[in-house]
This record gives sequence, structure tokens and C-alpha cells, in this order.
Amino acid sequence: VLQVETTLDPDLQRFLLDRIDRDNSRHVGIVVMEAATGRVLAMAGYDRFDPNGNPCLQSQFPAASIFKVVTAAAAVDRLGYGADSPVHFSGPKHTLYKRQLTDRVDRYTTTIPLREAFADSVNPVFGKLGGLRLRKPLLEQSAAAFGFNQPLGFDLPCPPSRFQVGDEPYNWAEAASGFNNDTTISPLHGAMIASAVLNGGRMATPSIIERVVDERGTPVYRRQTQTPPRQAMSPRAAAALGQMMEETIASGTARKTFRRHRKDQVLARLQIGGKTGSIDNATHEVRYDWFVGFARERAGGRQLVVSVMVGHQKYIGTRATDYALMALSQYFANPAARNALSTASRTGSALPST
Repeated sequence: VLQVETTLDPDLQRFLLDRIDRDNSRHVGIVVMEAATGRVLAMAGYDRFDPNGNPCLQSQFPAASIFKVVTAAAAVDRLGYGADSPVHFSGPKHTLYKRQLTDRVDRYTTTIPLREAFADSVNPVFGKLGGLRLRKPLLEQSAAAFGFNQPLGFDLPCPPSRFQVGDEPYNWAEAASGFNNDTTISPLHGAMIASAVLNGGRMATPSIIERVVDERGTPVYRRQTQTPPRQAMSPRAAAALGQMMEETIASGTARKTFRRHRKDQVLARLQIGGKTGSIDNATHEVRYDWFVGFARERAGGRQLVVSVMVGHQKYIGTRATDYALMALSQYFANPAARNALSTASRTGSALPST
């Protein structure tokens, strides 16, 4: 008889499972992970049509604007951009018409720093980065650097996230801005991407099995701590992405959910950054809603990443940003208790289910 000891935080896992909005959601996937070690602390999933499935480990969900993280990193590393580099767009922020994908600058053109374009998820800016500058080869190389189309090396089966792009410039623009259903990702992969922002560009290798012992208590398997992390981007790009993601919380698409965090007793102790994304599926039956982000203590060493995907149905229920806020508040509410949480307390923890 073998006994599995997991990395899960049982209290956090139960807390999130208990708060999943099952009335309005088709899918929910919430992954909380230590940024430095890759230890998965929570993996709470719900699938309306497959009680035994866990969307946290499914990769068929459109990445939407979460892919802007990859594009922004490529703009820094491949094109020399910075968080404050000026970028230009014409027309609405969240459309992607071909007429918006030109370098023309006139009195109708808006100029903003790249950090603001990222925070407000301005599609034409990222469409132009992809369609006019990065183009197909650099987009493919950057996606590969972030682990798309490759196994993630997790303890449980998790199909690769998918990135494929056509040969037309508009295809490159769609992919770079996340304005398509073809680029897909799992919530677990989203957490890995966020970890690279905190780790100087290196994506943590995720794990959920701490060790396995036999009936005598002798370890027959231990979590591998020496697995080389994937270098997804440079430290310079990671620092720039950190600034852009913090801007998303402060003044961008996540500001409404996090607007009170500076006055919150728990959240005020943290630097928080993130990226949101949303897109309908091809039949417009499901609205996919994403948040991928991080939190680190201003005074202290703990760092956490969180990735949330919600597939809303007819009505919008609990949003991805709401789940992320719950997870961060719950985890950081009692630092002493978290630091005291030992491997022994996880002994026999069941692997996560819906």
C-alpha cells in the first residue's frame, strides 16, 4: 500500500471548492501555486458536463488576451520595447479591424505607453506588434519559449496548450492580441506563465505530489526540486511585465475588482499584478473569462501566482478576478499559520477533483 502526500493546502483547496459558482458556470478552473518552487497549493475545478473532469488540467480553452503576456515579452526581448515605450492606435480599444493595423499616425491616432496598452488590453496595439513587427516566426518562437505545443512536465496528465498561426498578417495580429479561438491554454499553464514574471523570466515547473511512501513509511518517490526551469523571457522582460501587470490592477481591466485592495488589511501588504482576458466560444454559448496574476509580500519573501478560467453561460456569475481576489485574501490572511503548514499536515491528501 502506497500513501501519497500532496503539496496541496487543504484549507485553501476546500475554501475555493466551496465558493465555485455552479449555477452560472460551465467550467471553472482555479490554480494557486508557489512562484519559486512550483508547488501547487490549490487546484479547484468544476465541469458541468463531466463530474470527473478538472478544467485546471484541460487545455482547450481560448487563451484570449492572456496571450498578450507572450506578445509583450517578445516586444521587449525581440524588439527592444520597454513598459514606457510609446505605442499608437486608431479606433476603439477592443476591436481589431484591418484598417487599424497600419503605422499611419494622424490627428485621430492615440498614443499611450505600452504598459497602458497592456493594462487596458488594447487589441490594435498588440495586433500591430504581431502583424507588422513580430510576424509569424517570432510569434512562434516566443510561444514555444513559453511552453506552447509542448508537455508541461506535470505529475498528472495535462495536454499541451496550443498555438498555431496562419500565413496572413491579419492571422498574426489576431494571435498576438488573443483575438481568436485557436490559441488555447490550461489554467495550470497560466499559473506557470505568471511565475516567470516573478522568477526573472523562468517558468516554475509545477508539481502536486510531494512524496509517496510505502507501508513502512519509506519514501519511494520525492518531488524533484532540481528540474531546470524553462527560461521563457529575459529578466528585463520579466521586470517590464511586472510593471504592466501591476498597472492592470491599479488602473486597467482588473481595477474594479481590486480597487479597494490598498485599504484592505491583508491585500495592502502585497504587490499584486495580473492580466485579464475574455472571449466567446465559436457558437457564443460560453463566455470565457480569465485572470492570470501574482502577489508578493512587500515585507516578506512569500510569492504566489494564481490562474483562473471561468466559462460563463447565459448569465455572468462569479468572475475570474473575484476568484483570484478570494484566493489571495484567504492565503495571505494568516501568514503564521501558512508558514507553519508542514508536510505532515498534507499526509494522505487526496488529489484534487471537481
